[in-house]
Amino acid sequence: MLPTPSLLPLSLFSVLVLAVALGALAASGHFPREHRGVAFASGAGTVMLFGSILLLVLSLAAGLTVAWRLIPWFAAVIGGGLAVLVAPLMLQLFSDRFVDGRAAPLSFTALAVTLAAVLLWVADF
Repeated sequence: MLPTPSLLPLSLFSVLVLAVALGALAASGHFPREHRGVAFASGAGTVMLFGSILLLVLSLAAGLTVAWRLIPWFAAVIGGGLAVLVAPLMLQLFSDRFVDGRAAPLSFTALAVTLAAVLLWVADF
């Protein structure tokens, strides 16, 4: 049975993994360089793209650190795995204009950073 104090961190961790997976999928559509849209073709766009990927990785690292301390391993594997499996299906619900532009990687990155901060706050780091 999952301990009750683990429910909130598990929920936040699962949504964080979902946001990271959505951000990674949205960013992966802009590789290789020849396939980048107008939004990320410039130098500033490239910095935004790689900056959002870096923030996604750091958010995931913070979430994994909290999960290691607060969530039983089996629950983290199930919650994170379910989020990864659902991400491609959820990304299809968004419009192509949103996903192919700057909005998707930046929005999902902002969500992941916010969720990582909340998880760190919950864990009292």
